[in-house]
Amino acid sequence: MLTPVGAQIKEKRFRLGTSLFAFGLVLFCTFSVAAQTSPSRPVPTPRPPDMGTDKSSSEDHGPLTTFEEELRAKRLIKLAEKEHKENLNRARELSQLSQDLKAALKTRSTLDREDTKRVDRLEKLTRKVRGEAGGEDDDVQLPNAPSDIPSLVSQIAENADLLSKDVEKTPRQVVSASVIDRANVLLQLVKILRGYIH
Repeated sequence: MLTPVGAQIKEKRFRLGTSLFAFGLVLFCTFSVAAQTSPSRPVPTPRPPDMGTDKSSSEDHGPLTTFEEELRAKRLIKLAEKEHKENLNRARELSQLSQDLKAALKTRSTLDREDTKRVDRLEKLTRKVRGEAGGEDDDVQLPNAPSDIPSLVSQIAENADLLSKDVEKTPRQVVSASVIDRANVLLQLVKILRGYIH
């Protein structure tokens, strides 16, 4: 037989065990319900690496998946198309600047400050167009270099127009020797014109 103190201890242990069991059961049910009712999160897609990062940092993450390779290829294509459109716009602006310069010299025989700015912009755009075509600095000897400003500006306008047409005809993935040669001739004409300005 149990003594009254022993019975009390046994009853307290039973209540404590029952309370812990009930608490555990409530905790288990809470987590089960929470797991079933929370919205499932989609697996995050990995971010494609930035185009500006160096190669060594992208190698740390392991090989690219086909999805990442496809994203990278699409991004490179869009970037190339954007650069090609910018180059086409440069060529069109080149042609327009040279025509403006030619029109300005129909009424006078010297270049003013605005014309000098046009020549600067013309030279800058020509260098960019040549660079996009894969060309570098190359001095060109012109056999029949014009000797006066109006005929020089006329040749610049003619060459700028031809350069613009060559750029428009050239696909974006092609290195065009004709664009590079035409740009070098145009830069040489601008160089001669600068000699008359200064």
